[in-house]
Amino acid sequence: MIAVRKARPADAIAIGAVHVAAWRSTYPGILPDGFLARMSVSRQAAHYDAAIRGGTGVLVATASGDDVPGGRAGGGGTRIVGFATAGLARTREISGRVLGDGEVETLYVLDDWRERGIGRQLLRAAGEHLVELGCQSAFLWVLRDNPSRWFYQRLGGRPALEATIRMAGRDLVQTAYVWDPIEQLLAASAAES
Repeated sequence: MIAVRKARPADAIAIGAVHVAAWRSTYPGILPDGFLARMSVSRQAAHYDAAIRGGTGVLVATASGDDVPGGRAGGGGTRIVGFATAGLARTREISGRVLGDGEVETLYVLDDWRERGIGRQLLRAAGEHLVELGCQSAFLWVLRDNPSRWFYQRLGGRPALEATIRMAGRDLVQTAYVWDPIEQLLAASAAES
């Protein structure tokens, strides 16, 4: 069974492991191999622990029961297989353009758990969290070379802006996907679930 819930501090290590695994599988050829090899689960865990304790909207997707190898129906064998973070926009306006009130900062799902609707569930939960914060629109940034960027368009995200960022010693182009009003995100993620 797959469930999405708010993260707890005890989840930080598993969230850090998902983050590192997702980057290592998604960004070869985009980010330097040495940078990906040096990524640290413990550093990522510390970051997410602070975010959870600080009240950031961190949501996790858990698999349990028959969905987890070695798991058993009715309990045990629970594993975090994806997560998302969302909050008020870190930067609301870029290049004179307002992108949205709320921002989905991260969304990662382990490779073996993709194509099961987990990303949609996490994105919907992130959107619901943003609505709780009073957001009327939402956006997220995706590296233009990320092979999963189509996912956001499929769920109604409109490419609105490109910007160059410096990451791991490289200049990379990222695209902002926008849902305005935010109900477009909620409707698309519900319809696809």
